[in-house]
Amino acid sequence: MSTQLQSSTKQEPRRPQTVWWKRWWRRLPPSRQDRFATLGPLLAVLLFLSAIAVAITYLRFEELKRDQEAVTRDVEYAQQRLRLRLLERQEQLMRLAREVSNKEIEKDEFEFQVESLISQFPELMAISWIDARRNVLATYASPSAPVNLMRPVDSTLDAGDTDGSFELARDLRQPIYSRPMGEDPRNSVLMLQVPLSEQGRFAGTVMGEYSVDGLLRFGIPPEIMARYAVALVDDRGRVLAGSLQTPNEVLQLLPWSDQPMGHEVPVSPVGNGLILKAHGYRTSQDVVGSGFFWVIGALSALTVWMLLGTWRHTRRRVQAQQALVSETNFRRAMENSMLTGMRALDLQGRITYVNPAFCSMTGWTEGELVGRTAPFPYWPEEDHDLLAARLDDELNGRSTPGGFEVRVRRRDGSIFDARMYVSPLIDPHGHQTGWMTSMTDITEPKRIREELSASYERFTTVLESLDSAVSVAPLGSDEMLFANKMYRLWFGTRGQGHRHLVDLAGNQPTPSPDDGDAVDAFAGMPTETLTDAGAENAEVFAEELDRWLEVRTRYLTWVDGRLAQMVIASDITPRRLAEEQAARQTERAQTASRLITMGEMASSVAHELNQPLTAISNYCNGMISRLQDQRISPDELLGALEKTARQAQRAGQIIQRIRAFVKRSEPNPTLSDVPQMVSNAIELADIELRRQQVRLTPYVAARLPLLMVDPILIEQVLINLLKNAGESIAQAGRPPGNRSIELRVGPRRQEDQDVIEFSVMDTGNGVPDEMIERIYEAFYSTKSEGMGIGLKLCRSIVESHNGRMQVQNIYNGDEVSGCCFSFWIPVVSRLRADSTGESAPSRSLTDTERAR
Repeated sequence: MSTQLQSSTKQEPRRPQTVWWKRWWRRLPPSRQDRFATLGPLLAVLLFLSAIAVAITYLRFEELKRDQEAVTRDVEYAQQRLRLRLLERQEQLMRLAREVSNKEIEKDEFEFQVESLISQFPELMAISWIDARRNVLATYASPSAPVNLMRPVDSTLDAGDTDGSFELARDLRQPIYSRPMGEDPRNSVLMLQVPLSEQGRFAGTVMGEYSVDGLLRFGIPPEIMARYAVALVDDRGRVLAGSLQTPNEVLQLLPWSDQPMGHEVPVSPVGNGLILKAHGYRTSQDVVGSGFFWVIGALSALTVWMLLGTWRHTRRRVQAQQALVSETNFRRAMENSMLTGMRALDLQGRITYVNPAFCSMTGWTEGELVGRTAPFPYWPEEDHDLLAARLDDELNGRSTPGGFEVRVRRRDGSIFDARMYVSPLIDPHGHQTGWMTSMTDITEPKRIREELSASYERFTTVLESLDSAVSVAPLGSDEMLFANKMYRLWFGTRGQGHRHLVDLAGNQPTPSPDDGDAVDAFAGMPTETLTDAGAENAEVFAEELDRWLEVRTRYLTWVDGRLAQMVIASDITPRRLAEEQAARQTERAQTASRLITMGEMASSVAHELNQPLTAISNYCNGMISRLQDQRISPDELLGALEKTARQAQRAGQIIQRIRAFVKRSEPNPTLSDVPQMVSNAIELADIELRRQQVRLTPYVAARLPLLMVDPILIEQVLINLLKNAGESIAQAGRPPGNRSIELRVGPRRQEDQDVIEFSVMDTGNGVPDEMIERIYEAFYSTKSEGMGIGLKLCRSIVESHNGRMQVQNIYNGDEVSGCCFSFWIPVVSRLRADSTGESAPSRSLTDTERAR
């Protein structure tokens, strides 16, 4: 009993559980176990090397980040110090300008205060009092200032001396900084223009000139200069003051060794024309860290190289074991994957071998075909005699090398066409043991060839019925490869007509004269680019046909591989005649539109001419009366005659401008000055606007490039838009304070090209939304007395210059407060402008106002 109890309570020992990766390892074949055993240490070394590289790289990048943040922080601090110094000098000059504007100080007091400022602040080189005509009224320059800054009193500044800052200060009525100026970058001068005003009018400026080098020396904190290489550079990257650290030719121990840290920031309030740039001084290389990295890297690379050698040896052994199996499988797979049927016959004509492709073609199995003799089951019954003769020729070695066509019957009774090729079957000892025959199904290629032949006939019929001449000829040859009926009717069957059309189109390439290839002079040359290119079009006049032809050429590769050129010539004489007639009609319509515009402005022009004529009459009557009474001296008589001449010149200019505007002429695109075109248009349009009590305010950007346009046509568009804007304001009945037109001209970027945009904004009633889409239609007008051709012609003129025109209403909340008509013209390329030998002059709003 106790024995049974003991046996029942005795526990059976547990079987140890095998880890899953051990079970997976045991299932692997020995070759893969060897491979994984070799790759394990290799991966461990690569991971260790990667960890070391990542750690060193991370620490280095963190150090670089901290250095960069320190440089950025210090440079921003230095820029703020420099900015505060500039603003302090600006405030002092503005205070001096207010005293001058209020006439609280005279020239002597001005020079005394200026001398005190310059001696107190060394960065100031000179301070001048300039009037509205650029005349120097008072000035004082530092003794250390360059000679060109010591301007004599009563001298006049040139427009280039201020780099446009004087004009901007006059227009904006606020202090303006110029860009750094001077031929020598190291002696550059920064100019500050503080405007003067007298009873609301511009009275000149107080011009302060800073030394850029002085700004660096006295405006940058010394602790910044001690830690960094600091310099002031302009927008072109030229160093104006200070110096930057040049790259050291030092051995770089680490692959990520970099150049000194740097940061740059524009100097406010000067802007992007003056940039503060600093580089941190380079420290010594971390030789210990670099050596540690390279030692670890070299040891790891050596270990990897040894493990790779062991792995390569194991791999060769595995490959040698699998070579025979792979070769056998490859040959069997090659035979089974062939689409060509293979059949082997012995010398008695018995089938000894067929591949799967042959069985798939005929529908018979290998067992049903091997061992069979003629007649074979895949022979059609009606072709037994022919195929038996073919088999006899095959067994006797009389088969043609190019093969022969036969008909083959499938197991289901269907027939297909095949081509067979026969070659002798040789054993390893060099003795012939039979014949190997390959069979290819040519049913589909034969059908395609027949369809291509029929398609060629249809295509030839279509080409023969075209009303355009089509010809194809090799390059540099008079041989005709193809010519349709219209070509033969115009030029005959020879190739001179083809060459003549190509010469007229002007796109015939010329082969090398020493090329000895008698078949194709362009043989061996790369022609893929020519054949891939699109067709080239040209409109030419054929004198022998007395026709205008549109010639389209394209390069192609002919069926024999030669490079050929196809020419398609279409008769476009009726279209050219219609285009010429349309151009004449458009020109007459433009001239008529200008005459209509001048007719509508006749009363205003007459009033404008009446003023100088009345003045001339009054001057003449006064001179006659005083001469009769002998109460006039020669000087008074000369002054009166000069005033009379100026009034006559003014009347003549008005008449000349009107005559040039309405004169009929052919469109003549030339490189035109935009400010001059705007000035001419304003001079005529302002006559009518003044009669309507409408104020015109032009804004023309400075330094606009030249435009390749017809200036008369662009002036016509501007006059028409300004005239329409004035009439819209008059119809709206706006009060005098709200009767204004704004003309803006400036550069823009439109449709990936540089353009000049002209916009006319009025304060009229705008254009109703339902009429905006129809406003450019011919003979459609929103005015009761309008003809509806003005805007149509304006849009045609703009589009003929590759521009675009648009209109949109201006809203003040939900209420229409005006309208804006705008158009843009593409800028002529710099290359084209240079080739004409002209340069674009710098113009600004002052030029436009002076022209008015």
